[in-house]
Amino acid sequence: MKYLILFALPLLVACGEKAPPPDAASSGPKLVKALKVGAGGTAHEQRYSGEVRARIESTLGFRVGGKLAERLVDAGARVKAGQALARLDPADAQLTVVQAEANRSLAAAELQRTQELKAKNFVSQAALDAKVSTAQSATAQAQLAKNQAGYTTLTADTAGVVVAVLAEPGQVVGAGQGVFRVARDGEREVAIAIPEAHIVGLNVGAASASIGTAQLWADGTDKTYRVVLRELAPAADPATRTFAARVTLVAAPADLPLGLTATVSFARQATGQIVVPLAAILQQGERAAVWVIGQDNTVSQRVVEIERYSDAGAVLKNGLHAGEQIVAAGAFKLVAGEKVRIAAP
Repeated sequence: MKYLILFALPLLVACGEKAPPPDAASSGPKLVKALKVGAGGTAHEQRYSGEVRARIESTLGFRVGGKLAERLVDAGARVKAGQALARLDPADAQLTVVQAEANRSLAAAELQRTQELKAKNFVSQAALDAKVSTAQSATAQAQLAKNQAGYTTLTADTAGVVVAVLAEPGQVVGAGQGVFRVARDGEREVAIAIPEAHIVGLNVGAASASIGTAQLWADGTDKTYRVVLRELAPAADPATRTFAARVTLVAAPADLPLGLTATVSFARQATGQIVVPLAAILQQGERAAVWVIGQDNTVSQRVVEIERYSDAGAVLKNGLHAGEQIVAAGAFKLVAGEKVRIAAP
């Protein structure tokens, strides 16, 4: 029993000692992420993915109705001005031409007989005038029938690429109904969609934020094209809440393949304002503040005025000056006058 008591005494003494505080070994300045602010922090790029398209895409159709008898080109075919693209069944048009020509011949013969009778004063001048009018109308109808017979062949009005086929042989099409959609050779554009938060400062044809660059994914190189904003939709799409826009590829080849994917970048010019990360902002009631790091790495709280929020962070109206260093992360764990350690970049 005596030996058991002696053995237990060191344990009791050890249990009575106080353990050191857990943070004693790790006490020291807190580690924070710092950021040196500077004027012009609002300069940044906005990138959008789009598709290369032609400046003008025309939907071609016959000027007369009929049954589509033959289609001469497929989608993707390159066509020239005046090239035949499709033909309608010409039977009805040819019969119309024969009928109109017969009426013209009859009217011309009746006019000649009436002129001979008028020369002998057997008919009045009014009767002669009526025959003249009938002959002129018949001649015009004959010419119209010939023209419509020629409309049974659909031709390309300019050089381009067939991007879509809208009708097939055997189908009955009406006058003006689309049969082909042709992208004309010439200027190439990129169709993009711009979020409503990014349209501020974008103006059609402007020489500031509306000029950017485009890079084609298919190039596989760093080649870029200068782009100019040519068209901006006046209203947002109700489903995506984006604005449809067209940018012109300056000095792009006229035969640049359609449908290529491109990345369009608009560089926002510097405005002299300061942008800070949202994580650096402290909300003090109705006011916003940031921690400013002094020369001796001590922090002091400073009230700032926020003009607006952007994708890059909070745009400040005043409160900070270029060259000052602030706490960019870890701002919620500090107190005024505390010394901090700055994390390496």
